[in-house]
Amino acid sequence: MITAIREVRRAKQMTLDDVARRCQPPTTAQTIGRLETGTRTVSVVWLNRIAAALGVEASDLVTLPDRPDIAVAAVLDAGGAHAPGRPATVVPPRAEADLVAVTVAASIGDYRAGDVVWCRRLAPDAFARGVNRDVLVPRPAGRFIFGRLIDRDGGKLHLLPLGANSRQQVVTDPPWMAVAVQLVRTL
Repeated sequence: MITAIREVRRAKQMTLDDVARRCQPPTTAQTIGRLETGTRTVSVVWLNRIAAALGVEASDLVTLPDRPDIAVAAVLDAGGAHAPGRPATVVPPRAEADLVAVTVAASIGDYRAGDVVWCRRLAPDAFARGVNRDVLVPRPAGRFIFGRLIDRDGGKLHLLPLGANSRQQVVTDPPWMAVAVQLVRTL
């Protein structure tokens, strides 16, 4: 099996020792090195342990012929754009059950026409994680509010819609809320 353990580890700027210590139970950097170079066979158990240590799904560590990884051509930092020190790839966004999308038809706030905002659904007991973030909140009759969650007071959510001169809106006891987690913008 061909794995992308090394690529993912490097993309997350982690050392072999970092991954080894985060494994449950912890292991050695030498073992992680052998697993990522293929000198030791990667079992499903090891794949799951390493994925958890890296904070990714196990499927992100397996190179599949039908999944198009994208080559990193440049790294952008305060010094400008430069070639990566080593060849690297990134995995394109993957659909997950708790994700919903918001498409932007006309520019508003920080968003431009053509943008796609990926949002992760949260149950009411997790609404506090959305404070000071852009969120999508359902309203009755198939309507929605998309804006900055500025406060949560019991079952009431206080939102500041996008755009100039917007007034705060309050939604009471919505069944779910979705927090913006990724912006996909075509240039």
